[in-house]
Amino acid sequence: MYPKFQFISIKNKMALLFILSILIPIIIMFINSYISSQQMLQSKYTDLLSDITRQSNIRIEEFLDDIKQISLISSYGINSYVSAVSQENYPVQNYLGNASQSNGNQATQLLMNYITMKERAFSVYIYNLNGGRDLLVSTNKPVDYTYHPRDEEWFRDFLASSDIIRDLPTRIDLQTKQDDNWAIYHLRKIFDLEDGKLLGVMVVSIDIDFINKVNKRLQKSNRSAFTIVDENDRVIFNSNYASIDRPFNEIFPLKDQINKEQAREVVRSGGKSYILIHSAFEQHDWTTYLYMPVEELAVEGNILMRNLWVIVIALVLFAVISSIYLSNVISRPIKRLMKNMTLVEQGKFDNLPSVHSNDEIGLLAKRFEHMSSELKQLVERIYQEQEEKAEAEIRALQAQINPHFLYNTLNSVKWIASMQRADKIVEMTEALISILRYSSKVESRMVKIREEMDNIVHYLTIQKVRYFNRISVDYQLDEALLQYEILKLSIQPLVENAIFHGIADQEDGMLTITVAPHGEHDLIIAVSDNGRGMDEDTALALRQALKEPASPSGSIGVYNVHSRIRRVFGETYGITFDSVKGMGTTFTITIPRTGKGSNEA
Repeated sequence: MYPKFQFISIKNKMALLFILSILIPIIIMFINSYISSQQMLQSKYTDLLSDITRQSNIRIEEFLDDIKQISLISSYGINSYVSAVSQENYPVQNYLGNASQSNGNQATQLLMNYITMKERAFSVYIYNLNGGRDLLVSTNKPVDYTYHPRDEEWFRDFLASSDIIRDLPTRIDLQTKQDDNWAIYHLRKIFDLEDGKLLGVMVVSIDIDFINKVNKRLQKSNRSAFTIVDENDRVIFNSNYASIDRPFNEIFPLKDQINKEQAREVVRSGGKSYILIHSAFEQHDWTTYLYMPVEELAVEGNILMRNLWVIVIALVLFAVISSIYLSNVISRPIKRLMKNMTLVEQGKFDNLPSVHSNDEIGLLAKRFEHMSSELKQLVERIYQEQEEKAEAEIRALQAQINPHFLYNTLNSVKWIASMQRADKIVEMTEALISILRYSSKVESRMVKIREEMDNIVHYLTIQKVRYFNRISVDYQLDEALLQYEILKLSIQPLVENAIFHGIADQEDGMLTITVAPHGEHDLIIAVSDNGRGMDEDTALALRQALKEPASPSGSIGVYNVHSRIRRVFGETYGITFDSVKGMGTTFTITIPRTGKGSNEA
């Protein structure tokens, strides 16, 4: 019975294949073009916003530098409206030394000049620490003369510090009566030019509206996203004054931490993706953030998207029409070939109808005709081989009679020797019977190491009798490893090699057989003798032979064992040896610890 399946004609498959082969590249091109355009737009806007942010930082710091210079010059410099040779050439110094009306007018005139020069963007408050009145100069905001910052923490901290100047982040200017008057403070200590005594403190209150004037290049929608924060990420400036002095993460909550090492990144906030630009000030420990929704970039990509859709639809129509036509042309000879296959399935191998096609399908049809002829011959040959196999099994059963006959004969010899009290003959006969029984087992090519060692004991029993007990054996066996499996008759060739080529001619021959762990997953079986060893040429030739072991038919020797181990367990396992001329030789088998074994390749 054939398994049931839904039949789909090759014509439809080819049509589908042709459509997909055209459609997939179109889709890939469409997606790649769209993604590339979005990346290009994102890169363009990112570069633009980065440039705007960087330029804004520069202009803000330039403005603050100007304020710093104004505070310095006005505190210690010369009034341009007063002669340099006049004794009143330091109006602010003079006022702090003598808070007269005349000195106050000159100092006010000097400060008003600077305020007007900077488009009335700041006010100047001079707090007299020399016992005189304070000088408060503001052009467009009413001054609260009842307020003094002496109790403010920032004022007391500045006086107690060694700083001469200091910039304070955004705060409410309490010196004016106007509500919501946010300003950046620039503080400067004013010292007497003659004796260095601290005369007063100048506070330049800079209206933060100057930052909006600096950011004229920004679109109105982006100005609300332009934010300056201090070193604690608290907002110093935002066009929405309600956000000032709040943590930046409150007005723009982020899912992940901002990577300060990257000047630009895409972040998630409120379920939307934003391009976030951050740029640090050079002279202040402040950072500017500017963010814009990524979805705003899609507006310019809509035109490209429409054009891409038109191209895709046209190409898909072309793909469908051409695919149907090509599938019809190709599938006709295939259908004829399918009819021939049906005939072969019914046992009709000869005289198949011809398939006329001058392409690969025609060549396939000719090959199929040749294959049907070969298939007929193969069926006949398989039938003949089955008959020969049956005859071979009968011969194999007959061949098993010989070992059984040999066992019975050796048992008879053993009992006769036992009756005649020939103990050595009995011992050798029992050992020989065990060896023959072990060798003739055909259940598996893998045996436990314990069984292989028992066979070695029987083998050495015969050899000890042959050499008149001139051979001593030392077994150093790890009992826990004897349960693992090894290829049958892997150790006996090494023992035989050690006796015949090592200690056969010695009066005190010594064999040492070791089974020990090797690493966590392997074990080693070593056969050592104290025989004559090998010279360097012989050892070199043997090592070279073991690198490319031969497979002599009917031979069970070192080469044969090494080759079988590598075929079963892999190239990393096999036989190695060490030999010293006149001192002996050690052959070592390395195999994995396995209780299941493997089948030889």
